[in-house]
Amino acid sequence: MVKTTTTRYDVAEHLRTPEEMAAYLEACIEEARGDAAFIAKALGDIARAKGMSQVARDSGLSRESLYKALSGERTPNFDTVLKVISALGIKLHAEAVVTNNSTAQPVT
Repeated sequence: MVKTTTTRYDVAEHLRTPEEMAAYLEACIEEARGDAAFIAKALGDIARAKGMSQVARDSGLSRESLYKALSGERTPNFDTVLKVISALGIKLHAEAVVTNNSTAQPVT
């Protein structure tokens, strides 16, 4: 019988372009369901793909603090998230969510 060897999958190895990085972050935000640590981990994956040292320089934060903040084990400050997003060259945008309640007409 032949043994199968496996290696750990690292998404950072597959995020090569800014478009792929933005699409990955968008997908993670949709899947997070309010879990800020999950989104922080996604930012950490993107930062590793881009190069943590470069992201640290561009954000003005230390590499060590970035690794901790973006580990997925804690929720970073929003200020840190904004600095990282800017350093990654990603732009956030807001979109209205249409629900049944928001489209309801007033009762007269």
